[in-house]
Amino acid sequence: MRNTGYFKNKKIAIVGLARSGLACANLLYELGAEVFITDNQDNEYTNDNASRLISKKIHLELGRHTRGSVEGKDLVVISPGVPARALPVVWAAMSSIPVISEVEASWILCPATIIAVTGSSGKTTVTTLIGNTLGKSGGRVFICGNIGTPFSGEVSKMKEGDFVSLEISSFQLETIRQFKPRVAVVLNICRNHLDRYKDMPEYINAKKRIYMNQDENDFLVLNRKDIFLEDFAKDAKSKVVFFEEAKGLNQNQAAVLSVASALGIDKRFCLEVFNEFKGIEHRQEYVAKIKEVTFINDSKATIVESAVWAINNISSPIILIAGGRHKGIDYTEILAAAKGKVKQLVLIGEAREKIKAALEAHLAIDEADTLEEAVKKAFLKASPGDCVLLSPMCSSYDMFKDFEERGKAFKEAVLALEKNTFEQGKD
Repeated sequence: MRNTGYFKNKKIAIVGLARSGLACANLLYELGAEVFITDNQDNEYTNDNASRLISKKIHLELGRHTRGSVEGKDLVVISPGVPARALPVVWAAMSSIPVISEVEASWILCPATIIAVTGSSGKTTVTTLIGNTLGKSGGRVFICGNIGTPFSGEVSKMKEGDFVSLEISSFQLETIRQFKPRVAVVLNICRNHLDRYKDMPEYINAKKRIYMNQDENDFLVLNRKDIFLEDFAKDAKSKVVFFEEAKGLNQNQAAVLSVASALGIDKRFCLEVFNEFKGIEHRQEYVAKIKEVTFINDSKATIVESAVWAINNISSPIILIAGGRHKGIDYTEILAAAKGKVKQLVLIGEAREKIKAALEAHLAIDEADTLEEAVKKAFLKASPGDCVLLSPMCSSYDMFKDFEERGKAFKEAVLALEKNTFEQGKD
């Protein structure tokens, strides 16, 4: 690591005790900081993470936020899901205490070359493919960030000459100050997170921060076909590289090739990785086939465009399970892909009334109170040759702690259904 004395003897409040908050707390404590954690949740998940803290000297507040958890601190570090209106952030602003993201804290310590990937969809796939390509070419690489492995949990292992393939969200970009990736990648901009941002311009401005500290020695990789990204190219001080789909290459692969080119990596390593890539968990993941009905887990699809991608890449008729927490998006944008393809929609979660109002004139709709119930209903409505697809178009936070827990719950429900069906068949 570099700058290892930066946090020593500082009083630091960490807001949020999910994966990134836990990793950051342990890291900064080891570097000599006095660490205070505050999380407004007090449940099995936060208590489990609390048990993983490396010292009882790390101050902990669960189930609430108190002003004392922030006042008198030198720095506040927030987890990705913490909004600007959260009380600890407001209190920090009132006391002129700097607020940064866990990504910024990790960047201060990171000696490796960073390739940062953002966009409304495709981030996890592209981050993984870039990491695999760097590894294939002989580099020592860490794949982390919003992909599931916190940056702060890996940075202590990094050395100069290493690479970081880093997935980064608009939430994390909101509070960066000096963060400066060698390569910044913006895949696309779609209507997303309008439950957090007042409008699209505010969301786009958050994405723009990924390149705000870059200079002429850095690279900004942009999707040529995305009209929202035209201004990004005009504003950037870095070298702009465009990518676009081509024969035999999808958008994600084209982005990876552009990154490899910017870094001087031979194209053949990319092609080898594309050939070997089997996909990622919770993204169009095959789960099982029960009585000739295929079940696909696409829990990571938290926007309409991701669900459209999944629908377009499935050739069979679809029973679609969707719903969760509303993000201010327009569900009617699914209709062009769903027409003649989606036989039935089974809705769950807080957003189901909004989705129903938007789509009931066009699609057959049923509702379920739990994901397990939705799986059973979808199976009953499916015919041999159909596909039951979980592609929610919404975030998971109404019913689950994240999209991964939602995807695992779907898979468990499918496997339980498979077991019951098999046992009934034996009788």
